[in-house]
Amino acid sequence: MMEGLIRKSSKLAGLAGAALALSLMAGCSSGQPDPAQRAQNAAQRADQAASRAEAAAGKAQAAAQQAQAAASRVDQAASDAKAAADRAEAIAAKTTAEAPKHKAMHHHHKAKKAEAEGGGGEAAPAPEGGGGAAASPAAP
Repeated sequence: MMEGLIRKSSKLAGLAGAALALSLMAGCSSGQPDPAQRAQNAAQRADQAASRAEAAAGKAQAAAQQAQAAASRVDQAASDAKAAADRAEAIAAKTTAEAPKHKAMHHHHKAKKAEAEGGGGEAAPAPEGGGGAAASPAAP
């Protein structure tokens, strides 16, 4: 009885081995790469992906540098604009503060010049009633 069991086990083992051999041969002949070839293909794909990632990182770094340079130019332009606005405000304040004095002095200089010339160089001031282009005709 023991002998029969061993024979049956041997036959089953032989059949299993044959089936394994056939499946391996069928696998190789069906165009499937062996594990070593699959590993090599995977390594090649990983290398290509790494190259693409490295190129993308380089492009991203260049874009970041360009963005930083642009931001620096914008900051400089904003600083220049603020300085120009401050100068304009200072000039406006100075002009506003000096405007009445300046006009009075200017008029005063004209009056002095007219007096020095004997008063003949300037027209008489307009009458208070309005005067202007529609002056009344002279009496005969």
